Amino acid sequence: MAKVVYKSYNRNEGSLFPVYLSDMVPAEHPARVVDAVVEGLDLTELERTYKGGGTSSYSPRAMLKVIIYAYLSNVYSGRQIARMWQESIIYMWLGGTLIPDFRTINNFRSRRLVGTFEGLFTQVVELLVEEGLVTLDVQYIDGTKIESSANKYTFVWKRATETNKAKLEKNVKAVLEEVEKILDIEQREAENEHPMTADEMQQRTDRVLERMKERKEALTRLPMRA
Repeated sequence: MAKVVYKSYNRNEGSLFPVYLSDMVPAEHPARVVDAVVEGLDLTELERTYKGGGTSSYSPRAMLKVIIYAYLSNVYSGRQIARMWQESIIYMWLGGTLIPDFRTINNFRSRRLVGTFEGLFTQVVELLVEEGLVTLDVQYIDGTKIESSANKYTFVWKRATETNKAKLEKNVKAVLEEVEKILDIEQREAENEHPMTADEMQQRTDRVLERMKERKEALTRLPMRA
């Protein structure tokens, strides 16, 4: 029997990733369009909500890029956005590798974006619809966030609509209403939540490994059937 050979699996290898995250984002990926569009937005009103002084703030433009991309991908929860930002190269490229937790994301959405975000988000969606990069006439069916069609990526939203302005704006409002519901739930949950520390996570991991060891030892003591 031939010997099985496995590919190298070394998580401590120093050259797994390229120098720039952008090297890992395909040239045709829709995130590049979102990045370019948000770079071109006038954020004067949003920037006025920052008073200065105290600790440094996360870039509002970077936060917007991630949040808009998340919404277009049917990700509305601050917890999910934070998790994707930690795990996804695309989110890291859009927002940077200095990653806020879900509370910071939700605070930004609830405090900084009031009165400005709907207009900004509508502008982005209109531009993407005009270029055929967002389709609003396809039902969101399964767990797929972005589907490929005709050799291009297409964002798929939950609610079907036509591309005329009135229905587009109605669709945007429906999405933002859903966001508000989820945001409200998460903020109420966070008030009574005790975040798990690294030490607590390690203790839980150790307990799981100990139980695995005990069960393995118990199984080895079972009598063998004849």
